[in-house]
Amino acid sequence: MSCIEQMKYTILLERISFKEAREYIEKNSDEVYYVSPGYKIFKDYYIIGVPPIAVGSKGNALVFPYTKPCHGSFVLSIENEDSIKEINRLRESDKEKGPVSLKKDKSLESSKASSTSYLDMWKK
Repeated sequence: MSCIEQMKYTILLERISFKEAREYIEKNSDEVYYVSPGYKIFKDYYIIGVPPIAVGSKGNALVFPYTKPCHGSFVLSIENEDSIKEINRLRESDKEKGPVSLKKDKSLESSKASSTSYLDMWKK
C-alpha cells in the first residue's frame, strides 16, 4: 500500500496537537505502548510526532496518531488482520524492553512513558 488513506480507518480525533493525541490514546485504549518517532507500522507507514508517542489497542483495533502535512494530527483507529499483527508486535517488543505497559484499572500510573530522554533516543 502506498497511502494509509487507502486503508479502512476511523477518525477518532482530528486537527489536534501531539499532546492531545497522546492523552486521548492513554485514556481511551485498553493497552498503551510508547514508541519513538519514526516507528514503522503496517510495514509502510512511519509514525511521526513529539515523544512519548502513544500507540494503543482497543479490542482488535490499533489506535495511533497520524500526522498529515498541512492538515495537522489525527487519532486513527484501524481494525483488520494487520492491526492484530501490529498489536502483537507491540506486545512482543514491550516484553523485550521490560515492564509491560498494559493498562490495568485505567489508572494514569500504568500509562506513564519510560524515563528515556529525547536525546538518548537519537544517540543510537
